[in-house]
Amino acid sequence: MFAQGTPAPAGNPAATPGIDKRQENQQKRIDAGVKSGQLTEKEAARMEKRQEKLQKDKEKAQADGVVTKKERHHLNREADRNSKAIARQKHDGQHK
Repeated sequence: MFAQGTPAPAGNPAATPGIDKRQENQQKRIDAGVKSGQLTEKEAARMEKRQEKLQKDKEKAQADGVVTKKERHHLNREADRNSKAIARQKHDGQHK
């Protein structure tokens, strides 16, 4: 996992490489859960919806050209919640 206050890379204050990587990893986990049967289609759809909200929130934070420390913290917390939700759903014993 990444530190809560992951700073922006020098040169681009709107860059969010930590969040981007987390989104990519979470998407892979959702896809793997569907493929293995650990996630039902309905569960996967809910997880996808959470991922879409994180993406919209990230784009909103980037809109002014700077992602503040507070915005980064919010995005990381949202990613943390998504990660926990994915883990919970993958290990809840339901299979498609």
